[in-house]
Amino acid sequence: MIRTYRVGAGGIVKDDSAKYAANAVWIDLLNPTKEEEKAVEEALKVSVPSREEMAEIEVSSRLYQEDEGTFMTATVIQGAETDAPQAAAITFVLVRGVLVTVRHADPQPFRMFAQVCERRPQACANGEFAFFGILEAIIDRLADILERANAGVDAISREVFLADRRARRRSRDHQKLLGQVGRIGDLTSKGRESLVTIGRLLTFYGPTVKAMAKAEGPNSGPSLKTMNADIASLSDHATFLSNKVTFLLEAILGTISIEQNEVMKIFSVVAVVFLPPTLVASVWGMNFEFMPELQWPLGYPVALVTIALAAVLPVLYFRKRGWL
Repeated sequence: MIRTYRVGAGGIVKDDSAKYAANAVWIDLLNPTKEEEKAVEEALKVSVPSREEMAEIEVSSRLYQEDEGTFMTATVIQGAETDAPQAAAITFVLVRGVLVTVRHADPQPFRMFAQVCERRPQACANGEFAFFGILEAIIDRLADILERANAGVDAISREVFLADRRARRRSRDHQKLLGQVGRIGDLTSKGRESLVTIGRLLTFYGPTVKAMAKAEGPNSGPSLKTMNADIASLSDHATFLSNKVTFLLEAILGTISIEQNEVMKIFSVVAVVFLPPTLVASVWGMNFEFMPELQWPLGYPVALVTIALAAVLPVLYFRKRGWL
């Protein structure tokens, strides 16, 4: 699908065809067909990267200049609210004041910025404004994702450490907790990956912005500086979250080990209680013809008392030594 945005008399005009590509300030290609790619290439005289080229991870394939255009590929999170968030590669092409975005996913920041363009046409006055506007929307979205991840980590931490111990034994589901920690860890790592790629993108495009600011006056410099500061702070927070997720994972696994040891302790106590009485009962249960106790009137009650003492005395001894 192709969608073009151009400046009209009443503001930004949106169109779902390629016929206005030559006059657009932003051309958004979402899962483009070969015909749509060809139309953009003919209108702007640039080569639209394929999906395979966008997936390459080396920096030289993600950040380069060609055919008077600047090609920059970043990773953006899609489906952060779902159980399976994805990291999608999105390419930004700036050529002669026109922004072309090539993407095979539909992250929320693009939809949000499209609505911003309709409300505030100046946000999409030219390709560079649209470029920085989309990046700001992506960074804001990453901040929201990390805030939600932090809230999830705090909730799990309370459940692991602050809940009533007896209640936890009845209701806590370790498998569920591990799944929640794993999802937050996966989301955080994808957020860090996205921040790293956007930071590299801004570093690559920074000299161009400075040259334009020097030649035409300061227009995008402050936005670039602010975004770099936001990325640095969010990266630090993502690192903190990753460390906290690792700590929680180790804590949950340690809790599982402790509860397993408590179960084994119960079995050990049962064995300690029943083993001596079983030994005593086994001795008197042997089928020998000559056993004086069998003819003794008090033999049965004495045997019961002996069995009871054999069960109680080891427990008292182990408790005194602190083993139980």
